[in-house]
Amino acid sequence: MDRLSETFSALADPTRRAILARLALGEATVTELSEPFSLTQPAISKHLKVLERAGLITRGRTAQWRPCRLEAGPLRGAFDWVEHYRRFWEESFDRLDDYLATIQSKESDNGHDK
Repeated sequence: MDRLSETFSALADPTRRAILARLALGEATVTELSEPFSLTQPAISKHLKVLERAGLITRGRTAQWRPCRLEAGPLRGAFDWVEHYRRFWEESFDRLDDYLATIQSKESDNGHDK
């Protein structure tokens, strides 16, 4: 699977998105990450493995403490991909605005604006 597909696959799950949102605030342990969820620690670990495989997080080791940290680099690829389509829709809406303004202007010129 390519990097962009792995990123979107990892982001498809709301629990993983919530984990990333938490890690955006700073490093956290698996225990800290599991607190807001009604999931077992093994279930959280599975989510972390998906995020790690996608390159969205890394796990360190400091003595007994294994902090997880956000790696935002792969999100840039997803952002760039989405940004292309955002520009497409923005340009489409701009063209629609222009078209509607032209129609309204023609209606006003023809005396339909009463």
